[in-house]
This record gives sequence, structure tokens and C-alpha cells, in this order.
Amino acid sequence: MNTPDLAARLRALEDLEAIRRLKARYFLACDRKDPAAMRDCFCSGEVLIDYGPVGTFSRREQLVEVFERLACHAHIVEMHHGANPCIEIVDAQRARGTWALHYQQIDTQAQRLTQLGGIYDDAYRKDDDGAWRIERTRFVVGSTLVLDLPLPPPTPKDDR
Repeated sequence: MNTPDLAARLRALEDLEAIRRLKARYFLACDRKDPAAMRDCFCSGEVLIDYGPVGTFSRREQLVEVFERLACHAHIVEMHHGANPCIEIVDAQRARGTWALHYQQIDTQAQRLTQLGGIYDDAYRKDDDGAWRIERTRFVVGSTLVLDLPLPPPTPKDDR
């Protein structure tokens, strides 16, 4: 039986953790409306980002442009919750994984709540700087719920 040595097993565990942290940084960058941090989660150059109705992009900058236009507004409140990561290290430079997503958006202008669930199917590459980044990703929506949220009437000012 060919058992990987301790150093190889440790490297694999470190790579798995680095990929989990990468995806967490991506979700947090989206929620914080941080285009630069979001962009840095993806490889530079040619990528494949397929977000269905949101669009398909071959460069990370294209995704960032849409993100800034659609999501980077004070009236858009988002929460991305990734769960159930299944990550496989392919080799020293490549990995793949799937993630479940629960997403919630509140649009305070439109007074609307959107929740959706779906699955990310990702491919990761370790760049020359040693950092893991997303090279390919596809998100498929499994469920969507949209509700109107009437805001409560404003509270009267106290004229004392």
C-alpha cells in the first residue's frame, strides 16, 4: 500500500483549509460590498464564471463590473452562507469542490426579500504566489423565494 508521507498529508490539509478560507473570503467580500476583495478571489486572466441569469464571464473584471452595478448599494443588504463543502485536491496546483449556498437579500428601496438556495461547482488553482483562487465556478439555483416587505410606518417625532 502506497501511503502518502506525513508532509504530503499535512500539505493536503493546509490546502483544504486554504480553499475553505478562500470561499469564506469570497462570501464576505460580497456581503461587505468589497469589489477588490471579491476580484482577488478569482484567478487573473481567463476564467469561467457562470452565474446563470446574472451572467457568464470569462474575466474576473467582468463579474466585478456587474457586482458593482447590481449589488454595491446601501439599499441592498446581502448575506451569503456557504455550507457542506466537498473539496477534492486534484494535485499540487488544482482542486475542485462543491458548496451549498443559502442567500438572502433585502432591498430596502423595493421593500423586497429574496432568498435562494443552490449549488456552486468550483475549480481552484494555486497561483504562482502560492494562493488558491477560483478558476472556474458555476452556480445553479435550486430554490427561490421572493416576498414583499412593507416597511412599518415612520414613528412620529416627539415635539417636546
